[in-house]
Amino acid sequence: MCSEHERSSGYRPKRPEFKACKFTTDAIIAEGSDVGTIHKVCSNPSCPVHHPTRQTSRDEKWKAEQEKQRREQAIANATGLRVLSAVSAAVPVRLMKRNLRFVLEKLTGLMDENRLTMLARQHGIRQKRDDGGVAKTFAAFLRRSDEGTLSRLLVETAILLAASRTNAATALRDAASTYKVDIDGITAKVKQEFTAKEKAKRAAHPGTKPSKKAAA
Repeated sequence: MCSEHERSSGYRPKRPEFKACKFTTDAIIAEGSDVGTIHKVCSNPSCPVHHPTRQTSRDEKWKAEQEKQRREQAIANATGLRVLSAVSAAVPVRLMKRNLRFVLEKLTGLMDENRLTMLARQHGIRQKRDDGGVAKTFAAFLRRSDEGTLSRLLVETAILLAASRTNAATALRDAASTYKVDIDGITAKVKQEFTAKEKAKRAAHPGTKPSKKAAA
């Protein structure tokens, strides 16, 4: 490290041993030509300023570890794609009951309880007390269902999952467009039914205001 005279004169050599760092501290030289003088010394053997070789070694080790992880991830990705391709090749052109049930079991496992309940009620399934919940009841229903029912369930499940992760109205419109369903006509019919129910309810339970007008 630089001497008091060199520091006072503004001398700043570029070699690491003359550079300051946050680990430097005052020390008295015990031997050599500068014995008895006070110098700044670095007490950290891992200091990146005074031990750059050690730091470079750690950087190289970190880079090697990163490269190893990238390679392992690339291998895992390639392996996964190969396996997926092999599974896909084994799937028949027309999905059989076991194929449909397998896909449905995986997809419905991703659904929250509310949407699973909604799907179950769509097919007349009602959860019973102490029967293990709607998931168990629905799984039993899947095992009993034929290919036609499983196919419809597969489409319904895909729509509900898409609706839970994106805009629900958009997901429904996309499905309606694919299967040539008149969603505007259905919407209008539902609104009419709700209006009719509201009118019937008001007729069955008339309010007090109309009776006051009649009395007047």
